Formats: sequence, C-alpha cells, structure tokens
Amino acid sequence: MAAERGRVILKAVKEISVQFCPFESNVRAAREFLAAIGTEKARLTNSNCRIVADAKHDETEPVIAVTFNDGERLVMKAANLTTREMLSFFNERCFAKDPQAQEIASKKKPVKLN
Repeated sequence: MAAERGRVILKAVKEISVQFCPFESNVRAAREFLAAIGTEKARLTNSNCRIVADAKHDETEPVIAVTFNDGERLVMKAANLTTREMLSFFNERCFAKDPQAQEIASKKKPVKLN
C-alpha cells in the first residue's frame, strides 16, 4: 500500500462529507471511516480540511464524498465496503496527490542489490 495502514493524511483534501442513516444496519464502515478521519492526529495534517457528518433519518445509503484540493471528487458508497477498503483507497489517492509524501516514501524504500 502507498501509505501506512491506519495513518490518515488529509494534506491533499479540501472537504470530506460522510452521509448516513444511523438506524440502518450497513453504516458501520461509514461511521468508522468518519472516526478515523476525525482523530486529532489526522486533523493536524490539514486544519483547513472541512469534515461534514450528515446523519439523516430517511434510510439514506451511506456515502462518503471527498473533494481534493485540485477539484477532483471521490465518492465511495459505503454500504458494501469495509472501513479498511475505504481507508486504503482514500490513502492511495491522497498519497498520489502529495509529491512530498512520494519523495519521502521513495527515500525510505530499501535498495535491492542483485
């Protein structure tokens, strides 16, 4: 995986909207994703990132919409995804948009000698 598992970096993110109906049975992954991006450690990576939790009582399908600083949008329908799958894909997209993180990661990769 491009970024460390479990570590969330919001540097390349402008806004994250998490929408769900808390009374449905398929919202666990969306709520866990919201908890992961809302930690103090994650928030410190970008204090300008807006995180919106929209809890509705209308049997809404859990959806996570991410807007990146470059205007690209990522929409994840969380009903059939795990938290790990969503965080993994989210971290990969964030890593791809952060040249500084790519530079640091390339320095950490071990050199393979033949």
